[in-house]
Amino acid sequence: MKSLDVSNYYTISEHKENCVAALKETFTQQAEALSLIANHLDETEYLKAIEIVIACTGHVIVCGMGKSGHVGKKIAATLASTGTPSFFLHPAEAFHGDLGMITRDDVVVLISNSGETDEVLQLIPSLKAFGNKVIALTGNENSTMGKNADAVLKIMINKEACPNNLAPTTSTTVTIAIGDALAVALMKRRQFQPNDFAKFHPGGSLGRRLLTRVKDEMTMNNLPLVTPETSMADVLVTMNQSRLGVAIVHVSGKLAGIITDGDLRRVFAKSTDLSQVKAGEVMTLDPKVTYETSMLSDAEEIMHLHKVSSLIVLNDNDDVCGIIQIFNI
Repeated sequence: MKSLDVSNYYTISEHKENCVAALKETFTQQAEALSLIANHLDETEYLKAIEIVIACTGHVIVCGMGKSGHVGKKIAATLASTGTPSFFLHPAEAFHGDLGMITRDDVVVLISNSGETDEVLQLIPSLKAFGNKVIALTGNENSTMGKNADAVLKIMINKEACPNNLAPTTSTTVTIAIGDALAVALMKRRQFQPNDFAKFHPGGSLGRRLLTRVKDEMTMNNLPLVTPETSMADVLVTMNQSRLGVAIVHVSGKLAGIITDGDLRRVFAKSTDLSQVKAGEVMTLDPKVTYETSMLSDAEEIMHLHKVSSLIVLNDNDDVCGIIQIFNI
């Protein structure tokens, strides 16, 4: 029998333990860095940055080199999709013609953890000449970049998660968080609503949900309509035919109530002769409703809030015209 290489087994085991420890340590360090910046927030500088952006009549242009550049692209994309016109400009490319993309109406966000990145600093004289407001994201407010900024959002970290304290890891996480916080605060400041968000996200399921109205998705045909005088035996037949799991009780088109599977179970427990029980005796009064012109996202919110899977749809005359259902509440 071939002997087991025990030494190799323990080596592999130790490697696994080291990797798991590194994973946990990275998550912990980055969480602590985010907690640090939340607990030591310089409200004055952040509010100054927010007002600079609000007053901007052009674009918010984000610049950064290396990893800061990658982070900057994400920040610009988040701002642009949440109501703040924004794009990323590579600092090195700016000196080969791309400075023409900057107008005096723009605000420029410069990102450099050290605040001394050459390519970024070279932009400052031009920005001063153009008259642009500058927001700096840096770990050193006393750096050249920090001293030349109109607002400084400090990247607070004790050390990088990198074991050599060299690779941008924790600093990039914090920088992204600063960008997200700025975008969210601007959304609050502008009262940016889901419908506004949908305008910038028309594609995919998110856009469809935010742009779609109830009338576009509701069931209108073969509705399970009964009256208060309908026997429960006939209600059961109607529910089976529609396969929607409910019966809509109405009087001359006006909603009177709803009968659900739960209502059926309760009436079964009390009576075996359903022909002697009327729908009006069983129905739930004042069911949740929506209107055909309402946004689908608003209808879904009502269903999630009240933990119901069906909403009766009414038209502008308050007549029953359909039903909308979701089942992932």
